[in-house]
Amino acid sequence: MIPGAFAYHRPKSVKEAVVMLADLGEDARPLAGGHSLIPMMKLRLAAPAHLVDLGGIDELKGIRADGADIVIGAMTTQYELIADATLAVKLPIIRETALLIADPQVRYVGTLGGNIANGDPGNDMPAVMLCLDASYHVAGKGSERRIPAREFYEGAYMTALEPGEVVTAVRIPVPEEGHGAAYEKLKRKVGDYATAAAAVILTQSEGRVATCSIGLTNVAETPLWAEEAARIVVGSALDAATVKKAAAAAEAIASPASDNRGPAEYRKKMAGVMVARALARAKSRAA
Repeated sequence: MIPGAFAYHRPKSVKEAVVMLADLGEDARPLAGGHSLIPMMKLRLAAPAHLVDLGGIDELKGIRADGADIVIGAMTTQYELIADATLAVKLPIIRETALLIADPQVRYVGTLGGNIANGDPGNDMPAVMLCLDASYHVAGKGSERRIPAREFYEGAYMTALEPGEVVTAVRIPVPEEGHGAAYEKLKRKVGDYATAAAAVILTQSEGRVATCSIGLTNVAETPLWAEEAARIVVGSALDAATVKKAAAAAEAIASPASDNRGPAEYRKKMAGVMVARALARAKSRAA
């Protein structure tokens, strides 16, 4: 359970980090919170020759408003997301989701950027970012760009990042005031990955759903944006028949594997159950 030998680097700026990653090439890996990479190194499933620790880069930290958006630095910890007063008011689903990630010890060190950038389908924040229509600020050697979250995930541990690029921040459009949101997660025990989970954000007008977005966690090789399920509920009063149809639409796009969290058919069905629960709670919270 001891990782192989590696060289440790701690750059002080994003520019220094991306130049370092580009120059070191495939033998280098960026280190954020480390909760995915370090266990893989201990098991010798990953053996980078160089670790580039992003923890000393102040510009990767913090939460700020930018017009109608909230911008969160990639090295902002889950604990900081939970404690932030602006997020509690503007984006309460972020706090709710962060509270369901692992345990307090992990949340003090684990980062938003690490959670969304490594492409693990079991991570909670990616589906929330799809639901929120977030985009990721990405920096490489001599270039910067934004990638919509809905275009970022390509497969299990496969993303749109090019070699040497790192996620520097997450940009989230603030949902309409009075929106309702919920993240429902079924897990075997506290701190576990989801058997299935669903994020919902909706608004209401005159007792009917005006807008809706739904994301799914850990029921496919990537997080899923359940566009059809959301379309079904728009215009409805979230009656039982409509919720059942939306849940079925979510189940239809899910393709989980059978594992120690349950057989594939069970996990697929639970995706629909989590959608139904999240819709109910989001509705109850919408003004």
